[in-house]
Amino acid sequence: MELHTIYLKLLECNSISIDTRKIEKDCLFIALKGENFDANTFAKDAIEKGAKYVIIDNPNFYLDEKTILVENSLVLLQNLARHHRENLGTKIIALTGSNGKTTTKELINAVLSEKYKTIATIGNLNNHIGVPLTLLRLTKLTEIAIIEMGANHQKEIEFLCSITQPDFGYITNFGKAHLEGFGGTEGVIKGKSELYNFLSEKSKIAFVNLDDKIQNQKTLKINRITFSSKNEDASLFITNISANPMVELSVDNIKINSNLIGLYNATNICAAVCIGNHFNVDFLKIKTAIENYFPENNRSQIINKKGNEIILDAYNANPSSMEEAIKNFIQLSKTPKIAILGDMFEVGNESINEHKKVVSLFEDEYKIEAFFIGSQFYTVRNKKTNMHFFEKFDDFANHFISKSIENYLILIKGSRGMALERTLELI
Repeated sequence: MELHTIYLKLLECNSISIDTRKIEKDCLFIALKGENFDANTFAKDAIEKGAKYVIIDNPNFYLDEKTILVENSLVLLQNLARHHRENLGTKIIALTGSNGKTTTKELINAVLSEKYKTIATIGNLNNHIGVPLTLLRLTKLTEIAIIEMGANHQKEIEFLCSITQPDFGYITNFGKAHLEGFGGTEGVIKGKSELYNFLSEKSKIAFVNLDDKIQNQKTLKINRITFSSKNEDASLFITNISANPMVELSVDNIKINSNLIGLYNATNICAAVCIGNHFNVDFLKIKTAIENYFPENNRSQIINKKGNEIILDAYNANPSSMEEAIKNFIQLSKTPKIAILGDMFEVGNESINEHKKVVSLFEDEYKIEAFFIGSQFYTVRNKKTNMHFFEKFDDFANHFISKSIENYLILIKGSRGMALERTLELI
């Protein structure tokens, strides 16, 4: 069956599902395969639960005229998304980077939705499956879509751009994330810059932070809209940036007071302001959107518990984001302080060295009690009195639960696999 014929059947459906636990009546169910599952086996279940059509790539599970057999269900999903995007012509902003993607995406969406009908990537559905599913949520009413793109190896952003065909792009930063897959820091820069390559080849537009020297240099020959807190020649000049602890800044003599902690979030806010300004969102509405945004899902959340002020940043961590979070934490005036840090994953051959660098940030900070959890931190342990090392979370929990923790400023940060939000139960 030809792609456009399948696309017409898609248009008959109310939604798309890849999970039979989330079947809606008259949806299109696409059976994908993974290392440990084969959704072809659930085709009959999907129909019985109300799916209008099912797409399969295993003929053994063909049912009737409601079954569409294709060579590869995943490729079909991606091709449908590209076809749908091209048919609608919605303005699309693609977003990638090492740190801050999801927060920046949410801020941009909050700002643009003050004036436009928008959609944005839900959560972190930013890979070769999540991006197509997001594109297939576009409707004729959607004016702008903000599509987050994640990657952990070369050519991944290039592939996602080929599906998404973005009109605009923004890279949050080049940091030490997924070093193992990208092959080091230079590999990260090369991989993320695949977005710039696409924008350049298609004569599209990049939003660029001029204060980032690498990004400035890489976009000199690309159509770009810039922002800066140092260069008044930027498209948007932003002033009075501070974080004590929440980020504040001014633009066009309007002061914005955010609910985001740390100067590392200032750039995320500046990007949203710049993009909103380009799309002619009134600055007062931009201010409202940013001031009404509260972080969630373990990303820079501020939680008060038993007199303690907790910075919960346990969704993910890499050497760049860890360093920024710690430096911000150290400069905050409130005392006493406790840092609870978990291993950073996917750092590759640099893992021991990068974990050692994190520990070194506390060597002169004797007033901060630091707890390091995980096998990598345990490998670089030392005997300094303000530092405690635990190979496993349970070992840490057994030690920490006996402490009396009241009126502290506490930072909790680690990679997703460490699940350090469990620490909240111990406080």
